Amino acid sequence: MGRVTPAQIAAAARALRAGELVAFPTETVYGLGADARNPAAVRRIFAVKGRPARHPLIVHLADIGQLPAWAREVPEAARRLAERFWPGPLTLVLPRAAGVEDSVTGGQDTVALRVPANPVAQQLLAAFGGGIAAPSANRYGRVSPTCAEHVREEFGETVPIVLDGGECAIGLESTIVAFQDGVARLLRPGRITAGEITALIGPLAIGADAGSPRVPGSTPAHYAPSTPLSIVPSEQIEARSAALAHGGRPVAVLAWRPSAAPHPGVLWIDAGARAPQYAHDLYAHLRTLDKSGAERILVQDVPDGEAWAAIRDRLRRAAAGAKQETP
Repeated sequence: MGRVTPAQIAAAARALRAGELVAFPTETVYGLGADARNPAAVRRIFAVKGRPARHPLIVHLADIGQLPAWAREVPEAARRLAERFWPGPLTLVLPRAAGVEDSVTGGQDTVALRVPANPVAQQLLAAFGGGIAAPSANRYGRVSPTCAEHVREEFGETVPIVLDGGECAIGLESTIVAFQDGVARLLRPGRITAGEITALIGPLAIGADAGSPRVPGSTPAHYAPSTPLSIVPSEQIEARSAALAHGGRPVAVLAWRPSAAPHPGVLWIDAGARAPQYAHDLYAHLRTLDKSGAERILVQDVPDGEAWAAIRDRLRRAAAGAKQETP
């Protein structure tokens, strides 16, 4: 990784102003950014990713002072969250201000906003001077990128400007909290947990209801490798993987402990039992296993507990999104 230079930041800001796309790191995953005030540029994000037009984007801001330009109202609880967790891995969904483009909101009356903590993202936002709409820098529904090389593997020369800020510090997408009709609702788990949010603002509804806004990464199938992926109960992971391997089918395993019965036909990754490190490495591990030549990926079910909630969410959606076949 080379250090991102001021000249590269300035060139990326110019590209955004010209309606071009720029991939850049955040502390969560790499984003594919466009000028959030330029509908044509935003539409290019959807075209390049193959993303459905009704799926809203997150607008990244330089600081909390830019909120009034994007949200017509900010409940006191939302402001407390922003003051506590921004810059950081928290997205707030708020009523959109006048002039916010339908292309950003998916045609909804809400807009998703966050202030990223990554220094390269901060420098880019400061140089650009406006909001940057940016979903993850990968093909729609696939595994999110956590380093610049992942972005280049996805898009090649289609996205020529990739600011290489090294590995993302967190590795999973931001926590999303929506505010609607006086209710705070957790719509996507992330590093900032429900318990941390509740401790600061009080009651928090969990999960979407019929009236909830659509938000990024909330479809049942998402974050998926191309290889069929199944989640296996912890105590069955050795037996299931060995059975497949004995049948002559190469199998890859993502586990949170070493194998108790190693098998020569099984590629086993021990991702460890610490949730933050497991999360940091998750997408890189899924990419490695996806390229391993295995016919199936088996994932050991992760432990219970709030620290693993975002990981469980991503694995469940990855299993739904990966091609499935009879084991």
